[in-house]
Amino acid sequence: MLHVLYLVHDVSDPAVRRRVKMLRAGGARITLAGFRRTPNPIAEIEGLDPVDLGPTRDGRFAQRIGAVAKAAMSIGAKFAGVARPDLIIARNLEMLALARRANQAFGAGVPIVYECLDIHRLVLRNDLIGKTLRSAERHLARDVKLLVTSSPAFIANYFKPFGQIAAPVELIENKYFDTMPVPADGLPEKEGPAAPPWRIGWFGALRCHRSLELLAEFTRRQSGRFEVVLRGRPALSEFPDFHAFVEAEPWLSFGGAYRNPEDMAAIYREVHFSWAIDFFEQGQNSEWLLPNRLYEGCRFAAVPISMASTETGRFLKRQDIGVLLSEATPEGLDTALGRMDQKRFGKLKSRVLARNPRTWSYDRGDCLAFVDKLRALTAVRGTFATEALA
Repeated sequence: MLHVLYLVHDVSDPAVRRRVKMLRAGGARITLAGFRRTPNPIAEIEGLDPVDLGPTRDGRFAQRIGAVAKAAMSIGAKFAGVARPDLIIARNLEMLALARRANQAFGAGVPIVYECLDIHRLVLRNDLIGKTLRSAERHLARDVKLLVTSSPAFIANYFKPFGQIAAPVELIENKYFDTMPVPADGLPEKEGPAAPPWRIGWFGALRCHRSLELLAEFTRRQSGRFEVVLRGRPALSEFPDFHAFVEAEPWLSFGGAYRNPEDMAAIYREVHFSWAIDFFEQGQNSEWLLPNRLYEGCRFAAVPISMASTETGRFLKRQDIGVLLSEATPEGLDTALGRMDQKRFGKLKSRVLARNPRTWSYDRGDCLAFVDKLRALTAVRGTFATEALA
C-alpha cells in the first residue's frame, strides 16, 4: 500500500479532509501533518491523528514564515515515530519547504509532489517580495516529480509564463467527491423550494467583502424577492464585522458551518442559485480559479452565477449553463436576475441537470487512477536506485 505523507498548511481546512478521503479511496495510507488555524490541536481527521506543527494565522504572513522556520528546526523530532513514506505531498509553498526538510529527516530520496490550488497575490508582485517568492518556489520545486493544480488558468497565467515548475502537471479539479452511488434522497430534485423569494446560496470559504456588499445591495433593491443564504467559514481577517453586517441585512442570513459531503444535498436543496463569484484577488487568482462551489452547486442542481470574464464564466459558457454577469454591480444583477420567473428558472435548471454528472464529481475510479499515478512516481525512484546499485 502506498504510504503518503501529506503536509498541509491548515489541517482544519475542509479541502484537506476531501483530499485525504480521495487518497484513501484510491488505496493509499496517509500520515497527515500540518499547521492549524485553531487554538488547540485537531484531534482527528477521517480517523487520522494529525502530526501538529503548531498554529498559524490567516493573512499573517510574517507569523507563518516564523512558524515554518520553527517547524523546520524540529521536523526530525516531529516525525520520529513516523515510518518512512513512499511519497510526500506538499500543499502550498510553505509546506514545500518543509517537505524538503522532512525528506532529509527520512534519509532523502522520497519523491515530492507539489500541490498548489491557489496562486497567492504575493507571488505575482513585480517588486522584490514577488521576485524573491517566485525564486524560492523555483528553487524548492526544482526536483519535484509532479505538480497538482486545480485550474488550467493557473498553468496558463502563472506556472507556464513564469517558468516556475519543470515537472509534469496533473489537473485535479475541485470537483465534488462521490465515493459511492448517491442515495435516492440525495439526488437533485427537479423542483426547488417555492419562489419567490428566490434564494442564492453562497457556501464555502467566505472571504470576499465585495460580494457580500453587492448581494446585500441587490437584495435590498429587490425588497425580498431574493434572499441570500450564507454557509461555511467566514474569513474574519477580511471582514471582522461579518456577523454584525449580515444580521443588519433583512434578506441575508448566515447558517454556520456545514459538513462536506454529508450536508451538501440538504443545503443546496434549499436554494435556487449558487454564487460562484469571488473578487478577493481580482484580476489574478479570483479570475483564474474554478472554485469548489462551482462543482458542488451544479452537482446538486443549483444554477451557478458567475462573472462572464473569468475562468469560471468561460467554463460555464462552454457548458451552456448558468447566469453570466457582464458587470459586478447591483444594476448588473438586476438585469441578469431581477425579472426571474418560474419558466426561465426551469430552463436554467434543466440545462444543469442535463449535463453529465461526471462533469461535477470524482468517483472511486478517479481516486484509484490518481493514486496509481502517484505510485508510478515511486516506481521510477526505485528503478533509479536499482540502476545506481548496479
